[in-house]
Amino acid sequence: MRDDLGERVRLGRQPGRVVSLVPSLTEAVAETVPGVLAGITDYCTHPPLELPRIGGSKYPRVADVLAVRPDLVLANAEENRQEDVAQLRAAGVPVWVTAAPATVPAALDSLARLFREVWAAEPGWLAEARELWQEVPEPTATVLVPVWRRPWVVLGRDTFAGDVLRRLGFANVYAGHPERYPRPPLAELLACGAELVVLPDEPYEFTATDGPEAFPGRRCVLLSGRLLTWHGPSLVRARTELAAAFSS
Repeated sequence: MRDDLGERVRLGRQPGRVVSLVPSLTEAVAETVPGVLAGITDYCTHPPLELPRIGGSKYPRVADVLAVRPDLVLANAEENRQEDVAQLRAAGVPVWVTAAPATVPAALDSLARLFREVWAAEPGWLAEARELWQEVPEPTATVLVPVWRRPWVVLGRDTFAGDVLRRLGFANVYAGHPERYPRPPLAELLACGAELVVLPDEPYEFTATDGPEAFPGRRCVLLSGRLLTWHGPSLVRARTELAAAFSS
């Protein structure tokens, strides 16, 4: 079998001990194949699991991953470093690497491939999420989405979160930028013409006192970054919860 990047992943049997280096994959596997996770990152918060923590997504402790004797490690091409994946494979551990999805359908297709190839099953929440997110309405407002500050980093082209917003009826003002995560100066952000500023709590934790003050006169919406960026079972709840956040 081959992962999203076309790399061959050799499994002698269905894996019973899995380490996830990606919080959204942790959620997806925990809900779909309960009991197989043997190690997770420090940022795997949903669902709450009492399992060995192996460090951050970007900088996992490879020795700790190996210590839990995984049959399979799950990684992502955008969230994890190639050198860590290479080190795990060199130690004889199969690693399934998902691509960085640019759309909701691409993310769901990636998850379907993982569960179909590795566990010969497709979870019911995938079909429900497909149904909930299939429509792309005409945009009703333009949005700016910072994901970091000092320096400012915003959502640009071809991002999963941008597609989530598009399917909620919002047009990202930086969707046509050549970079996926541009770093414009604040003066440019203030002049971009966005009607709404969306401030998630991850990867940077924007709060009521850290973020909105930089955009005087603009409506700012603080929301859970998990609802905006995690592709997994949370997508089933995300549409309703995001709609409520924007209407409040």
